[in-house]
Amino acid sequence: MDVTKWKQAKKIVLTKPFSIEGESDAEPFYRAPNLLRRLLSLLKNVRPGSDLTNLQLPPVFNLPKSQLQCYGESVYCTSSNLLRKCNTEKSPVDRFTSVVAWSISTTRPSYFGVAPYNPILGETHHVSKGNLNVLLEQVSVNPPVSALHATDEKENIEMIWWQQPIPRFRGTSIETEVHGKRQLKLLNHGETYEMNCPHLSIRILPVPRMDWVGNVNIRCPETGLVAEISYTSSYSLLGFGGNRKLVKGKILDPSSFKVLYEVDGHWDRTVQVKDTNSGEVRVIYDAKEVISGLKTPIVKDAESVWTSESAVVWGELSEAIMRNEWEKARAEKEGVEERERKMVRERGVKGESWVPKNFRVSYSKDTGEWNCSPIHKWVPAAPIIAP
Repeated sequence: MDVTKWKQAKKIVLTKPFSIEGESDAEPFYRAPNLLRRLLSLLKNVRPGSDLTNLQLPPVFNLPKSQLQCYGESVYCTSSNLLRKCNTEKSPVDRFTSVVAWSISTTRPSYFGVAPYNPILGETHHVSKGNLNVLLEQVSVNPPVSALHATDEKENIEMIWWQQPIPRFRGTSIETEVHGKRQLKLLNHGETYEMNCPHLSIRILPVPRMDWVGNVNIRCPETGLVAEISYTSSYSLLGFGGNRKLVKGKILDPSSFKVLYEVDGHWDRTVQVKDTNSGEVRVIYDAKEVISGLKTPIVKDAESVWTSESAVVWGELSEAIMRNEWEKARAEKEGVEERERKMVRERGVKGESWVPKNFRVSYSKDTGEWNCSPIHKWVPAAPIIAP
C-alpha cells in the first residue's frame, strides 16, 4: 500500500485496489485477530431483520478506505480498456455484448468481516485513468446515497450512477441490497445502457463467506436489446465447497422473442457467451486480464486535491489502521464523525439545508428512486491518477 502525504494542511492516503490475486498481500491491513468472535460480539444485540445502515463499526472492522473509493475503483481500476471496446464494436449486438462484459467487470472481490468507511455528507472522490475522469459525491447520508459521474471526452462516453446500500441482519448472515441505477452512454452511437448491480451476501455461520448474488438486468432502449444476468453461489450441506461466483444469463432481442446468446461463467475467472444460432462459444470477459495487477492510484498534484476528497477526509484514520494503531484509529474516527455532527448542528441553527456541489438531486416517494443529475457536462481531469 502506498501512503502519500502533503505536510502543510492535509494528509492524503491511498490504498491498493481490490483485485483477483487474492487476499495475501492485504491481510495485514484488512484483517483483525479473532475477527469472527469480534463480529459475533458486535451483532449479539442486533435482531434479525434489523436495518444496519447506520451501524457504526469500530476501526478494527474497517478497511483503510471509503465506500466512495470502492465504487470508483470498480470503474477506473482496470488492466484493460473494456469501455473503449464497447465503443468501437461495429454492430449494436456486439456493443451490447461488450457492455455486458464491462458490467461484469465492475464486480470486485470483498473481504469478510471488514467494511469500508461510511462516507460523510459531501465527501468526494475524484480520479483520472487515461482520458476517463471519474467523480463521486456522497449526496445523502440518511439514507446513504452515492452519486457517480464519469466521462471520456475522447471516446465520447458518459456514466451516471446512484447507489444506496441497505444492509439487514438475517441471524446468520447480513444481506445488503444495493438499490440504484447505472447508466452508460455511448454518445457516438446515441445509445444508453441502463443496469443495476448485484447484492452482497455476508454469511457468518456455519462458514464465513462473502458473495455477490442476485439478478442484474441490462437494457438499451434505443436498440431494444436486453440482458438478464444472475449471480449465484452454491454450497455443500456444512457450508464448505460448492460452486461460487457463478454468472449465468442470456442476451435477448424482445422484438423477435429470440435469445441471441447464453451467458455462462464465473465473474472472478472467465465468462463466455454461446451463440444460440450457430452454437459458437467465445469468451467475452477474462477477470485475470481486467482486474489483476492493479496499482495504487498516485497523487499528481497534491495542492489541487479537495479537502472533501475521501483520501483526505479519512487520511489520518487510514494511516492509523495500516499501522495497527487502534487507539489512535478510534480517536481519528470519532473526530471525523464529531466534525460531521457539528456541521449538521450548525446548519440546523442557521436553518440551512445542504446542497451537493456536483449533482442536482431529487427523490421520488412514488418510485422510491433518486435522480442524481451531474451539474457539469464533462468531468475535469483529476489530481489523483490511476496507473
